[in-house]
Amino acid sequence: MMSKIKVILWDIDGTLLNFEEAEKYAIRKCFSIFGLGECTDAMLHAYSAINKEYWKRLERGEITKTEVLEGRFRDFFEKYDLDTSAAAKFNAEYQIRLGDTTCFYENGLETVQACKGKVLQYAVTNGTKTAQDRKLENSGLINLLDGVFISEEIGIEKPMVGFFDKVFEKIGKYDKAEVLIVGDSLTSDIQGGNNAGIVTCWFNPDEKERSTTLRIDYEISSLMQVLDIL
Repeated sequence: MMSKIKVILWDIDGTLLNFEEAEKYAIRKCFSIFGLGECTDAMLHAYSAINKEYWKRLERGEITKTEVLEGRFRDFFEKYDLDTSAAAKFNAEYQIRLGDTTCFYENGLETVQACKGKVLQYAVTNGTKTAQDRKLENSGLINLLDGVFISEEIGIEKPMVGFFDKVFEKIGKYDKAEVLIVGDSLTSDIQGGNNAGIVTCWFNPDEKERSTTLRIDYEISSLMQVLDIL
């Protein structure tokens, strides 16, 4: 029988917060700031696909974070004949604008509030420090969580085991069966949980098929289901 969960490691983007809404706002805001004209839905869709592929390459250890942040915009700009030399400055502004709007997934805030005092709760994220600090502050999550672990500060990305080693160095030694990671990404959160040997919970609101050999201890479509695990 599994030990009682004492620690939850929460992914932020795509789990507690709706990243796609923040992404759309931030890119359109940056298009306005840089005078690039209209950013259409089709362009946003194209960018999102480019972005996801870059992050997957990062999670596999193929490229660096800087190559992700600037490379995705260079590819995107090139696709639409925009000035690729603006990619770095555009990304810097984009990181700030990502934190302008915070949109919780349904029951995201309520679930964290309900868990407070029952378990320790930490954010574990590959997002940039600039964006995540603003998101956590503007969403109020910073006042609810017991701590935040950002890969940019740690120097190692999820799903690498080194990332989780650093987390455990900070929070203390817990039995691996007492620590639960909750996230939407199989390649980052669930793979990371497998690498670290902790309990995994896949947040799958769109009910995607399990096309993976990874160990998924729990699968949920609503964040409130985390309370059932506890």
